[in-house]
Amino acid sequence: MNIKRAKQEIKNTIQAYLLKDEFGRYVIPAIRQRPVLLIGAPGIGKTQVMEQIARECGVGLVAYTITHHTRQSAVGLPFISKKKYGGREYSVTEYTMSEIVASIYNKIEETGLKEGILFIDEINCVSETLAPTMLQFLQCKTFGNHKIPEGWLIAAAGNPPEYNKSVREFDIVTLDRLKLIQVEPDFAVWKEYALEESIHPAIVSYLSVKEQNFCRIETTVDGKLFATPRGWEDLSRLIEVYERLGMTVDRDVIVQYIQFPAIAKDFANYLELYYKYENDYQVDAILRGQIREELCEKVARAPFDEKLSVISLLLTRLGNEFKDVSAQERHLELLLENLKTYSQQDGNGPERLATVLDHLTAEREEKKRAELLSRREDERYLRAIAVLEGYGKEIRNRGLRETEETWDAVKELFAAERERYENLWDEAGEMLEHGFDFMEAAFGDGQEMVIFVTNLNTSYHCVRFLQEYECERYYQYNKKLLFEDREGELRKRISAVLD
Repeated sequence: MNIKRAKQEIKNTIQAYLLKDEFGRYVIPAIRQRPVLLIGAPGIGKTQVMEQIARECGVGLVAYTITHHTRQSAVGLPFISKKKYGGREYSVTEYTMSEIVASIYNKIEETGLKEGILFIDEINCVSETLAPTMLQFLQCKTFGNHKIPEGWLIAAAGNPPEYNKSVREFDIVTLDRLKLIQVEPDFAVWKEYALEESIHPAIVSYLSVKEQNFCRIETTVDGKLFATPRGWEDLSRLIEVYERLGMTVDRDVIVQYIQFPAIAKDFANYLELYYKYENDYQVDAILRGQIREELCEKVARAPFDEKLSVISLLLTRLGNEFKDVSAQERHLELLLENLKTYSQQDGNGPERLATVLDHLTAEREEKKRAELLSRREDERYLRAIAVLEGYGKEIRNRGLRETEETWDAVKELFAAERERYENLWDEAGEMLEHGFDFMEAAFGDGQEMVIFVTNLNTSYHCVRFLQEYECERYYQYNKKLLFEDREGELRKRISAVLD
């Protein structure tokens, strides 16, 4: 299955394992809670998806790459204790608590999260001395003599043997105690993620044409050559920063991430052309309504790769605008949620506002300590905190003290935030309409328009925006696209019957 389906399956598993009966017992007892084992090619997001799952499910996460551990750190160190059996005293070997099990208890103490995920990466690449311990861990949920706390799901990940010569195959006895999930790379799923996470548009458009280079691993006489989803995402972040700094991303830089020289060279050539198209077509001007006839004629005659790049530039700029609208909306929601508690606080106006700010700051720190905040969510909190600090400064500058007059000033300042949201909304709508103007002028309702609308449909922030914004042409082309899909499916069925 693809990584998206695997993520949902693990989330379902967590919900099932953590379901309790009327007596507070887990419906599926710990002995029947099979560890989840993800097996898939390197770099397809196995580790990253576990971090997302923990945040979205609101549970703790303790993650270890087991190849970095010895038997002693995993199991614990032996020590001699005295015990009596049948009236006689004996010296007995016991073990200190495993570092890994201790980490779970530390996480519980630090965060208050009594349920969570213990994630062990590269579990099938352990040393010979640690291999029996890993089998015992998967079968019995123990490290040495110490059990994993109840309420903690065990998840593990590994690579197939063709990607790692250190892989040890599990026997049937062990596999029969696991919930095994085979994960395959899937570009369509990754593209959804890429659009949501603002992966560099040059990478998205390049891989849309050269999908075979999305996840490619080969062993040749020159050594191992590979391009992975992780490599593309890390390269994307580097390109963004290099662009800010005015630095050049050439083949020598790209091959540091895409360690497949032929693909690195191909993408370097494409990136150079992409920047040329960005300069030639001036997408920002197009989306402001400056649609020049000569540019429409130029792109209409251009090769398909160039057309796709221009469409990608349009979609990226629109996507960023929709993302800003969504971010401002969520910012207002968090701000309003906290401001509603203003009347419940003690003290005068400034003191009440300061208490609201203190509560929001404490909430962020608590969630950050529990690792329940993504980078985007953390930015949302930081932004709301900065706005409330600004409100406090403005209240002090005005010399306000009374509760009601302070609240009136806060409502005035919040209204300005709301107005910014409405302006962003209107601007995004106008840009979308201008985008359709350009697409119609350049391509009519051809396959390029199909690509444009299809990508709008797969963009998370775009779909969210269009749930509220009435764009007549979007629905018109979407309806036509849906009809053509149904017509094509009907023709296939008729053809199958006739054959």
